[in-house]
Amino acid sequence: MLAILKKEINSFFASPIGYLVVSLFLVVTGLFLWVFEGEFNIPNSGFADLAPFFLLAPWIFTFLIPAITMRSFSEEQKTGTLELLLTKPISTLQLVLGKYFGALVLIIITIIPTLIYVVAIYQLGNPVGNLDIGVTIGSYLGLILLAASFIAMGIYASTLSDNQIVAFILAVLFCFIFYFGIEGIASYTKPFIANFGMQTHYDSISRGVIDTRDLIYFISIIAFFIYLTKSTLEKKR
Repeated sequence: MLAILKKEINSFFASPIGYLVVSLFLVVTGLFLWVFEGEFNIPNSGFADLAPFFLLAPWIFTFLIPAITMRSFSEEQKTGTLELLLTKPISTLQLVLGKYFGALVLIIITIIPTLIYVVAIYQLGNPVGNLDIGVTIGSYLGLILLAASFIAMGIYASTLSDNQIVAFILAVLFCFIFYFGIEGIASYTKPFIANFGMQTHYDSISRGVIDTRDLIYFISIIAFFIYLTKSTLEKKR
């Protein structure tokens, strides 16, 4: 698994992909938070608060993470190297986890530079330091769990087609349904349905209160899609 993990990380940063992902995320969030007028603009909000960033990030990840994961197994299927990987002396689960953690490491590397926003908000507070650190830590934890879930969905989508564009569209669809779609359905039907969606649990963790139900939800989503990925690959052996 470690060999696959290292290979994935090296492939991200041996090509422009890794640098492009980090740069794109920082540029887009930076423009919306500090330059563009609108609901996400922090200086115009009048509050030293990072809430706009944590509202914006899921929208970006809905498209950015599928763009990262679409090549995971689609490319292997198209080039015929998937059969070679499946014959190597590693289990299917190890192969899946290697790909999964490779993408997760890239996303964590992408998130780390946004800590500069925390420093900026900390300094902009009146008085200086007027920032709820507990809520900020909870929000970052929620964002990482959300990204980890999106990655699991994206990896699974990449096993469904050898066409990267199809894998990208499927992954975006999965992410959108689980984060935005279920919440939307709940608003028109029964409110309790929102508990099956990611947004409710993400918002809960972002309040700075770590509830085991929210952690179990995200871990279950990740495990479920990793299991689906493993099962799909085993059928291709």
